[in-house]
Amino acid sequence: MRPFLSLADKDLNFAPSICSMNPTQRAYLELHIAVFLFGFTAILGDLIQLPAIVLVWWRVLITSISLLFLIKMGRRLRAIGRKRILQYMGIGVFVAIHWICFYGAIKLANASIALICMATTSFFTSLMEPFIMKQRLRWYELLIGLLIIPGIALIANTTQVAMLDGLIVGLLSALMAALFATLNKNMISHADAMSITFLELSSSLLVLSLILPFFIYFSVDPVRFLPSLSDWGYLMVLALLCTTLAYVLSLRSLQYLSAFAANLTVNLEPIYGIALAGVLLDDHQELTTGFYMGCLMILAAVFSYPFLRKRFEGGLVGSS
Repeated sequence: MRPFLSLADKDLNFAPSICSMNPTQRAYLELHIAVFLFGFTAILGDLIQLPAIVLVWWRVLITSISLLFLIKMGRRLRAIGRKRILQYMGIGVFVAIHWICFYGAIKLANASIALICMATTSFFTSLMEPFIMKQRLRWYELLIGLLIIPGIALIANTTQVAMLDGLIVGLLSALMAALFATLNKNMISHADAMSITFLELSSSLLVLSLILPFFIYFSVDPVRFLPSLSDWGYLMVLALLCTTLAYVLSLRSLQYLSAFAANLTVNLEPIYGIALAGVLLDDHQELTTGFYMGCLMILAAVFSYPFLRKRFEGGLVGSS
């Protein structure tokens, strides 16, 4: 299947240029760029020597500041209205929880386990989206989501006991990702992508700023708060490229893609991330054959979606 070509273009021998792409095709391109950038977040999270909550605090702080230089926020916020602002900020709380759990899973286990847990986002989305978006439940989406579970079970059974906490926290991260992605899809038409990004990440920063002092005070071990010189470099890449740019691109794509289709595309993140983790972090030394078999089961379920939707809906993935 060629996701960037419409059915009418199937006999052409070349892909359309970016300028000639229709909105859905352009949305897929922007989303794939975002997913490629997301693939580096786990690697950077492993390289940055800060606790998960401190890492996320610095990430959203740098990202929020960068957005202030990119947009005229006062004018945009007045156009959105107080009610919508509060709704977007509420979604930002789930974003904060997602990131804390994601980086917590990396610290508790490793980058590969945290990434493959994110593939379960499709299952959680298949349950949430019909209720939040008030749509009919598509049986094949639920089936695909259920087929992911044996893969996760295989990974859990072959994962070292010391890493099981990371697996559980990673699954919670996926649940939060499904929730805020579906809520964003429901709200995407009420504001532009940059304003939504600013509001949600600023809300995340506020929540983290309230939690962080308690985390530092009650922590048994001393908490490192200030980044090292190398941490600063990794944080800049993480915040500016893998967050500001990637987050805006992924939000813009939701104007033309369903939350389920978008999350399935985001499931390419584990492929990029696990490959990078194996090369850069030597994660493969901690993983078993069962882990990779579970990965294959999950990815097989994920990539069956375009064919099933074409078969039962008679259209392109992402048309909504």
